[in-house]
Amino acid sequence: MQLRFELGDSQAPRGHAIIYAHTSGSTGAVLATYCVVLPIQFSIGKYLPPLFASQIPLEGLRDANAMSVVPIPPMLEDGPGLTELRAIAEHRGDDLCDLGTIFISDEGQRMTYAAEACAQYAQLFAEYSRRWPTVTEAEPAQAPLDELDVDAVMAQVMPERDRLAELARLIGQARYALDVRDTHQLDEVKQSMQRITQSLPGKYRADQLMEAALRTDAAGPRLAELYLQRAYKLLDEDYAGIPPIEENIRALRENEPSGGERSPNA
Repeated sequence: MQLRFELGDSQAPRGHAIIYAHTSGSTGAVLATYCVVLPIQFSIGKYLPPLFASQIPLEGLRDANAMSVVPIPPMLEDGPGLTELRAIAEHRGDDLCDLGTIFISDEGQRMTYAAEACAQYAQLFAEYSRRWPTVTEAEPAQAPLDELDVDAVMAQVMPERDRLAELARLIGQARYALDVRDTHQLDEVKQSMQRITQSLPGKYRADQLMEAALRTDAAGPRLAELYLQRAYKLLDEDYAGIPPIEENIRALRENEPSGGERSPNA
């Protein structure tokens, strides 16, 4: 079983995902569950009445003591269509993961597939979380409110499509500021662009997009437009449309003067 991320990044899972699969056969129904990696581990055994707890083998209770990921519902259930699932995930900021086509012969397999998929998602999240900076006891739990960059926090939680749309809007503001030589507005727009570019996965090349948008030569706006088109193709998984854009970017890069003419503020 291999999870394929349709929305989100397998190298940086969000910790919550809609996981779906197609069933084999003529109907090809869509089955789905919602997977949550819990920030706090707990023992399910402590919440069970003694009568029920006595019916669970000791090894089962020991496994439950380290509960950290939950499929809700606990088995793959008949879900809405893929288009609706994708829209839900986009608006909620969830990862959307495809299990592929599976064979279901009984209800127990629905639970097994859900558990295995959530375990795999939890493993990806654990690998990602191990790369987080180490927090020591001496560090404050959170930044003081007067030091908190609210815009940067908002950029982190926005869906990637909204972040790209905001970046496109800021590019227009940057071009206007360059045209009228408004350095104050340009500095403010650059700060906003940096918050967005730093929050996006590297596959979008947002830093190169921003660099192109701030150039003052004729190639700058065209390069920025191409990088933005490429980002949207990636987001929509329209991989066939990316090579022609890459070729246009390469041609512009090869034909530009050495170093390219750039904004003095870039």
